[in-house]
Amino acid sequence: MKNINDIEPQSSSQGFQFPGAFEITALGRADADLESRVMQIIEGLGLSVITGSLRSKPSREGNYLSVAVTFTCPDRETYDKAHAALRADEAIRWTI
Repeated sequence: MKNINDIEPQSSSQGFQFPGAFEITALGRADADLESRVMQIIEGLGLSVITGSLRSKPSREGNYLSVAVTFTCPDRETYDKAHAALRADEAIRWTI
């Protein structure tokens, strides 16, 4: 895989550029240890989470939690698999 700092866009009009670094956010139940679950799922796909990128924020009433991480991804297929794997977890309701 290329060094993330050496990646140049193929075209300025193009959307996502692969390989690249992408943020994914999972929203789910606050009592489900989502920070660990998200990390395990992303790393279980063989993707590298960028150190220090994990962020979480509870909902106003504290029932839900959003967890965001940035990870390196080689291609669109793997990016889509990351979203699908997170959405397949029973505690996660949505991904962004």
